[in-house]
This record gives sequence, structure tokens and C-alpha cells, in this order.
Amino acid sequence: MQPLKAAIERLASLGEVERNPEARQSFLEFRDALTCGNIRAAEKHGDRWIVNTWVKQGILLGFRLGELTEMGDGAGLSFVDKDTFPARRFAVTDRVRLVPGGSSVRMGAYVAPSVICMPPMFINVGAYVDEGTMVDSHALVGSCAQVGKRVHLSAGAQVGGVLEPVNAAPVIIEDDVLVGGNCGVYEGTLVRSRAVLGAGTILTRSTPLYDIVRGRVYRATDDKPLEIPENAVVVPGSRAVRKGQAAEWNLSLYTPVIVKYRDEKTDQRIELEDWLR
Repeated sequence: MQPLKAAIERLASLGEVERNPEARQSFLEFRDALTCGNIRAAEKHGDRWIVNTWVKQGILLGFRLGELTEMGDGAGLSFVDKDTFPARRFAVTDRVRLVPGGSSVRMGAYVAPSVICMPPMFINVGAYVDEGTMVDSHALVGSCAQVGKRVHLSAGAQVGGVLEPVNAAPVIIEDDVLVGGNCGVYEGTLVRSRAVLGAGTILTRSTPLYDIVRGRVYRATDDKPLEIPENAVVVPGSRAVRKGQAAEWNLSLYTPVIVKYRDEKTDQRIELEDWLR
């Protein structure tokens, strides 16, 4: 992919790229590689996740090159969007279950074989959704978000996206994670493998995570996102405000709390039957 990477980086630096005849051809090659999962916005090297800045540059290049066009699915639905990022059309050979009911996946998003998409849900450009994952009703997988194998994104779950700044890490959810209903995972949060997020849990860079099992507090830093430990079971909680007027009013602030680490009992409660997949 080095020639493609060099071409994207060069085109992204040009001011008048819209009239460059090479630009659209290079972009379409880039978009196909992104859709097939041959390139991705972030990759794991050992225990670290590395952002591929040039991939984000390529996606932004597509928005610069795109022109508004009318689109439709032949079933009475119509859309107006950039022609560089139309909705994906799946075939049986893709082995992706896209259940009828108003879901949409953009070109430039990788959806692996055996993924299940329940209506309505949306997967944005640059996202990577790996094998055996279920994206449930009203769930969102944002731009460049990385979702691992056998993840369950429950109904109403929101996995935030990021395109700019191009060096910013996307939300990353590793293998075998359960994201409960109406959860929100935003701002580059890293959820390690086999973690469980209870319904309604919200994770952001500005929200500290309290671990009552290990007696620790996890926070994002300037150069690192909030990281949820492997096997952690996280639920919504609150902490009392002990200063000023808020203390007099007995106010509390929301915070996620690790209440336990995953065990056999947890596995039995969150197991998805094989036939459902």
C-alpha cells in the first residue's frame, strides 16, 4: 500500500485537488481498499493501537472531491449526499446479515463476514467491524471507529467517530466486548477485550473511571485516551460533590464505575446463542 499511501498524502496537501484528474482515480482505489479491510484507520501493534493518519487524510480527500448527488435504494427512499461515499450494497457472497428496516452502511466502511446488522443502524465511513459482531437496532458506529470480533453493540449504543484532527485516535472496542443498551463511547476511548459496559454507561475523555475492585481511578491524559481494562464490568454511577453550593444542595456527578471483573457467571448472563449469529 506504500504507493497508494504516497499518492493520498501528496493529493491531500494540494490546494486545488478537485480539478486534478488523478485525484478521483486514486481516491476510488483507496476507498475500495478501505471497504475491503485492506487498510484501516488504526491498527494494533502488540498492545498499542497506532493511528494511520494517511487513511483519515484519504477520507477527507473524498469529501473534498465529492459532489452532491441524489441517491435512492429503489424502495421509495431518497437521499442527497457526496457521490464519493454512497451507501454500500451487500450480496450473499459478503456473508453479512443486513436485516430489512432502514439500516445503512457507507462505502469505505469494512463489515466482516458473519456480522449481523439489525434495523435501523448506521455504520459510517472508515469504520472497521470485525467478524461475529452484532450491531443492534438504533446503534451507531462512527467514522473510523474500530470494533473487534464477537462484539455486541446493544440497542441504542453510540460508538463515536472522529476524522479531525487526523492524528486523533478513534474509539476502539476490542474483541468480545458487550456494549449495553444506550451506552455512549466517545472521544477515542479504548475498551479492552472482554469488558462489559452496563446499560446507560457513558465514556468520554473528561469522565474519570472509578475502579472499586482495585482501588484505582482511570483518566485520559493529553496523549492517552481513557482506557477500560480487560474484563472490567462497568456500570453507571455517581460521586458526591463536596465543595461549594453543590455540596449544600447534595448534588452528585455522573461517573462510570468498575464493580467487578468478568467471571463465569458474567459470561453466562451475556452469552449470545450460536443460532442467533
